[in-house]
Amino acid sequence: MFSSINGRAIIPVACAVTGFVIACSVLLYTFIKQDLIEGEIEHAADLADTVIRSTSYAMLKDDRETLSNIILSIGEQHQVEHVRIFNKKGLIMFSHDSQELNQLIDKSEAGCSECHSGSKPKSSLGTMAQARQFTNETGKDVLAITAPIYNAPECSNSACHFHEADQSLLGTLDLGVSQAHLYKTLGQLQNRMIVFSGMILILTVGVVCALLYRQVLLPIRQLVDFTEGQMGDNLGDDFPEVSGEIAQLANSFQKMSNRVRELEQQSKHNENEASSSDSLP
Repeated sequence: MFSSINGRAIIPVACAVTGFVIACSVLLYTFIKQDLIEGEIEHAADLADTVIRSTSYAMLKDDRETLSNIILSIGEQHQVEHVRIFNKKGLIMFSHDSQELNQLIDKSEAGCSECHSGSKPKSSLGTMAQARQFTNETGKDVLAITAPIYNAPECSNSACHFHEADQSLLGTLDLGVSQAHLYKTLGQLQNRMIVFSGMILILTVGVVCALLYRQVLLPIRQLVDFTEGQMGDNLGDDFPEVSGEIAQLANSFQKMSNRVRELEQQSKHNENEASSSDSLP
């Protein structure tokens, strides 16, 4: 295959175009995937903020029953994998899973290590730093948000509350949502990009190879046939559509062949004259 000019010209071009399309498709998929994940994190962070705002009044009134019912209602949502509130010491005070109540959170886990990695816990984190991705005990992929619950002025000033004004952090909300919908979307996106990239690849390689064959390889093939065939014909009859360097090469070859033919004819003529002169008495 590589012994012919067609193979040496078309195959490298096809490989280069294929590699370029694949690299661009992978890069585009990576960017889209990262954007979708960041959007999912922002959505989960907004949901966590909504939960904190929804429970703030019950916390302010120290209405534990209402707060517990709110947490249970949120936990029953089909995309919510877990929701819990634990205090500053890491003791779970409210959870949709009753077995987690009054248990201590391991501060070395992914949801806590970001704040407790240093000698002094961090008081605030960015949205992306609050998020973590993991697989729970049931094998489901979960995106969790650890959102701090800060001490507001109405909390420290409330008669039913015991938080001091200098206590900045009251507790933490840990909200986990299922990533099944996200991975389903990513799977559909991946399949569509494979089909789309394949269509672009076939079209691009096909057009490039067709143009290369029509504009370069076919004229070269005609030039080879011309040089191996009769030399006396006119170039325009054999190459009606050839132009550029290939036409110049063919013209040069034709001129060279005509010059060689003229020299041969002149040499024969001289030989005939010499023979005639030798035969005279």
